[in-house]
Amino acid sequence: MSTTNQLFDPFTIPMRSLDDAQIIAGEIEALLTKRNLSLRPPPPVPTTCCGRGCNGCVWQGYYEALAYWREQAEKLLR
Repeated sequence: MSTTNQLFDPFTIPMRSLDDAQIIAGEIEALLTKRNLSLRPPPPVPTTCCGRGCNGCVWQGYYEALAYWREQAEKLLR
């Protein structure tokens, strides 16, 4: 269930965890649907992390791609 309202702005909330990121992406997708706008889906959650803290970890790439997707959605909605 969406919590989209005037008090919840998915474009200003920091993404501190995967749960935050998924909630934010869901809220943005709900806003896009409500306004009948189309944007590619958010990036998929990584499934190949080895857990060793690699430089250039798949999680770093995921959060960077999600931040870019969120920027593009914001431009489209505003």
